Amino acid sequence: MLNYGKHWIDEDDIAAVTETLKSDFLTQGPKVPEFEKALADYTGAKYAVAVSNGTAALHIAVKTLNLDKQSTGITSSITFAASSNCFLYNGMKPAFTDIDPKTYNMDPSSLAAHLSDSTGVVIPVHFAGQPCEMDLITALLGWDPSGDKKYKRFIIEDASHAIGSRYKNGKHVGSCCFSDMTIFSFHPVKTIATGEGGAITTNNEELYERLLLLRNHGITKDPSKLKINDSASITNRWITPGPWYYEMLDLGFNYRLTDIQAALGTSQLKKIDGFIARRREIVHMYNEAFKSIPWLTVPYEREGVFSAFHLYVLKIDYIALGKSRSMVMEELKQRDVGTQVHYIPVYRHPYYCENFGFKYDDFPEAERYYEQCLSIPLYPKMTDDNVNTVIEAITKLK
Repeated sequence: MLNYGKHWIDEDDIAAVTETLKSDFLTQGPKVPEFEKALADYTGAKYAVAVSNGTAALHIAVKTLNLDKQSTGITSSITFAASSNCFLYNGMKPAFTDIDPKTYNMDPSSLAAHLSDSTGVVIPVHFAGQPCEMDLITALLGWDPSGDKKYKRFIIEDASHAIGSRYKNGKHVGSCCFSDMTIFSFHPVKTIATGEGGAITTNNEELYERLLLLRNHGITKDPSKLKINDSASITNRWITPGPWYYEMLDLGFNYRLTDIQAALGTSQLKKIDGFIARRREIVHMYNEAFKSIPWLTVPYEREGVFSAFHLYVLKIDYIALGKSRSMVMEELKQRDVGTQVHYIPVYRHPYYCENFGFKYDDFPEAERYYEQCLSIPLYPKMTDDNVNTVIEAITKLK
């Protein structure tokens, strides 16, 4: 079975993990900082903080901003639920934009319509690897790359799909040239894998320090940050703080990444450009095979940007084909071609409908997309024969 996505682990990765397993540290050792430095160097950001998964990254990225509980967070309607659940984790109200009908990313004009005085943070999602129109989004929000917070709205890029992607200016997604923070996911179906895992990049030292605190229970041992750090504040001289001493300064979480995962991530990151090049080769093969089929729409790559192509999403006119999506998925499965739907619009989930009153007709482009989308296999370990198997299965649907 050719799944829609799959990791590629080779002997170098296995050796890196084995070396760590034989070392003195399985967690909280040297491999996590090594991975973080490699991520910062690759993306062009000043700082990187590795965490247990992409959802954890979103959670503490929003929490770091210390937004008022009455604030609203806005994200795209076509994304995984974690992109908006992070607002709920922080006691905020969620809101969604409609999508651009070609890129399937956040539509800036829809964002403009949803902005209000209560908007505290916007999370654009680089869907399937294609960078959002960040220049337009930053202009709408009055975002200042100098970090001068004269504005009240923050930007966190959800780049779970987009490590290795590049903006029109040539900079990598994750460089934070258009945002306060960028989050990544390293789930096995993503471009690089750590098993589970995620990260946040930023150029803001204050945010960086707070992210480090929040991923580790809100606890610090740094003498410069301790509230009780001198003998004068202790009544009993026998318990004066020493090297064992730590303090919980905030309500944080255990969102640490292990050294085992970080070792795998560092090894995978060394091969990322090759992974992306193969993904783009497969995309080209698919595009050439499908571009003339009237009931198919192939993915669009906006001029000037570079997509790492985490997903290959076809839009299928099921009415013209004469088959439902379920029928198509089953027929492809019988030919050993796995598929998936990315995504059920978040506002459609019962929790969001029941608690926030979202209606399907609020997002017409998202609805049109959802009616037709289907992700087909795309991962670098696919051979040309595998790709041709998928092409043949798709073309034989009618």
